Amino acid sequence: MTSFRPLAEVADVFNGKTPSKAEQRTEGHPVLKIKDVSAVGDFKGKFESFVDPTLASKHQPRWIRSGDSLILNAAHNADYVASKTFLADASVEGALPTGEWLIVRTKPDLVVPAYLNFWLRSAGAREAIKFVVKGIHLYPKDVATLSLPVRPLPEQRRIVDLLSRAEGIVRLRREAEKKAAELIPALFLDMFGSPAMNPKGWPTAFFGEVGVLDRGRSRHRPRDAKELYGGPYPFIQTGDVANSGGRISRYTATYSEAGLAQSRLWQKGTLCITIAANIAKTGVLEFDACFPDSVVGFLPSDRVRTAYVQAWLGFLQPTLEANAPQAAQKNINLEILRNLPIPVPPSALQESFEQRCDAVVSIQLQQSSATAKAQATLNALLAQAFSAS
Repeated sequence: MTSFRPLAEVADVFNGKTPSKAEQRTEGHPVLKIKDVSAVGDFKGKFESFVDPTLASKHQPRWIRSGDSLILNAAHNADYVASKTFLADASVEGALPTGEWLIVRTKPDLVVPAYLNFWLRSAGAREAIKFVVKGIHLYPKDVATLSLPVRPLPEQRRIVDLLSRAEGIVRLRREAEKKAAELIPALFLDMFGSPAMNPKGWPTAFFGEVGVLDRGRSRHRPRDAKELYGGPYPFIQTGDVANSGGRISRYTATYSEAGLAQSRLWQKGTLCITIAANIAKTGVLEFDACFPDSVVGFLPSDRVRTAYVQAWLGFLQPTLEANAPQAAQKNINLEILRNLPIPVPPSALQESFEQRCDAVVSIQLQQSSATAKAQATLNALLAQAFSAS
């Protein structure tokens, strides 16, 4: 039998506490920040902020307990509020949550903690939360009014067991994806050695000398003019590149004829490289497309292969991003890229590498499809578990 009860009756709902910059330390009592938890709700395994234990003790009622559900309660955009949830376990127990987190602590004689957390991740709960978001914030008093479908504890445990099994499959699929993503860098090192050390003594050239390397184009001002959009020409932006997984196979915006006239259409196979916000992230176009000047396009000469260049940039990306100057957002200019020294191995070796990369990409696509199917199954089970019936 199911009864719908407001969270205020079955849980305590409250915010964390953000220490000021002056109160933060490099060691001491741990503080759990939003960035310490991955997008899929896993603790990354390391705290980056601490406070003096004396200060932390003043907020002891807020200390995280195993079984707490933490929800992102503020963001720069309302759509991102509550986009990240986290079921606390022993790895974070006792940490001080920042004010970015809203904590829901169940009364265990009424609700199994994992049951509540699964409910928070269901489509129905996410829709309900949207209705109580105010501006870009989620407040405890509003979340406390949400109705949770409460079942007898044995039934809750049965549902948790079922959903945990489905979630376990999703996690295994994600881990397989992660391992597949490690294959190309490992293959690169085996065939060519470290690009920074060039231990095999390959001849070098400047990046700008081994192909066409130019910024995208978006000359019209304002850039969001309606007449530029809605036509047949795909328009790629930095986020599309950064989130592509190396292959740009989808797009969310298009240019009209007017948009194309003030831009440039790059051919399928172009290597796209971000130079603003996301630095040196790459993706290969799987269709002809336009992109703005925050993205650089690369078309190889006969001296290099695209797969080789993309893998080489992957090793340089962390350094380029760390050293990028920042005003409103991080960025690097085209000259920095053009003047990067790139080892140039024999063409036959690069061709062999590209063929092996194609096989790896095929594996990655299979893993990605399997992950998507496992996630769809979990979502369906969540919807069924928390339906009104």
